[in-house]
Amino acid sequence: MSGWKQLTDPRLRYVLFPLAMLFWGILFWRNLFYTFGFFVSRKLPTKVISVGNITTGGTGKTPAVIYLANILIKRGKKVAVLSRGYGRKTAGTQLVTDGNTPVLDWRNFGDEPTLISKALSGVPVVVDEKRHRGGMFLVDRFNPDVIIMDDAFQHRAIERDVDIVLINSQDQRSDHKLLPYGFLREPWIHLKRAHAIIFTKTNLMKPAPFLRSMARNSNVPRFRSVLLCGPLVSPEGEYKDILKENSVLALSAVGDHGGFVRTLNSAGLNIVEELVFKDHHDYTQDDVELTQKHLLKSGAEYVVTTEKDMVKLYQLDLSRIEIYSIGIEFKLSKKAENRLIEIIKKSG
Repeated sequence: MSGWKQLTDPRLRYVLFPLAMLFWGILFWRNLFYTFGFFVSRKLPTKVISVGNITTGGTGKTPAVIYLANILIKRGKKVAVLSRGYGRKTAGTQLVTDGNTPVLDWRNFGDEPTLISKALSGVPVVVDEKRHRGGMFLVDRFNPDVIIMDDAFQHRAIERDVDIVLINSQDQRSDHKLLPYGFLREPWIHLKRAHAIIFTKTNLMKPAPFLRSMARNSNVPRFRSVLLCGPLVSPEGEYKDILKENSVLALSAVGDHGGFVRTLNSAGLNIVEELVFKDHHDYTQDDVELTQKHLLKSGAEYVVTTEKDMVKLYQLDLSRIEIYSIGIEFKLSKKAENRLIEIIKKSG
């Protein structure tokens, strides 16, 4: 679903409206069956926190998972991460890392779990399409105090102690219609299941009044977060200073390319060309050659991409282009962070 934003032609949405009504019906009965116990949610023998959303992609889940893991670790908790592993070439339970072993091929686990494993030292990461099975593997093997489930708000087969829902502050009203008519995975009213709502990327754009109203009507604690820019980093791990006079080509295959561009603009980079692929795109050497052609044609000095994209590009031959990834950091205010920690402490 996360590639839907790039694949849906806005002119086709009205044609797809009947399918959205069918989708709504399926969601209604599914959630009703979970609410009244016809569908069973299983409990893991440890605290479970879900980080998810109600739209398809682009909310910043991966940086949020990394941030949440780090603040819990600082408070002395043993943390593990569980993901479905979208786009991986394997199946079943796969140990991405035990917290120390580096990932050799991202295709075995998916790009986002691989990035999480690179960003979090000492944190085991597992992917499994059956989340309860993957969670039990983590419990049996690592005995964590907390399991963070990535992208799991819609996955109700596992009970969670805390449901955190992220909302992209850049979303427009037209985006918030049910799939496939819009980008909503489920209706707004289901936000009442959440324990916390976090508006993301508020430093790039303030959330629109309709988003604030939607969140307020849920009667769920609400927070605002920002995405801070890190340094430019080469595939070999070398840092490069950001200079405003440098012209760059922005390359991405993420759910929110517009947000990526705004991030680069906020860092002071001069974007003269953009090259966009669908979310989770599996780059090939042909894509690298295409990037080189765009780089030469545009006159840009180098290419800037996301950390998630660099995970995949790293395994290709990049010798003919100068390319850097830009790090981003999810951040709450200290007051909001303390409130979120209190919500987690009181849960379960």
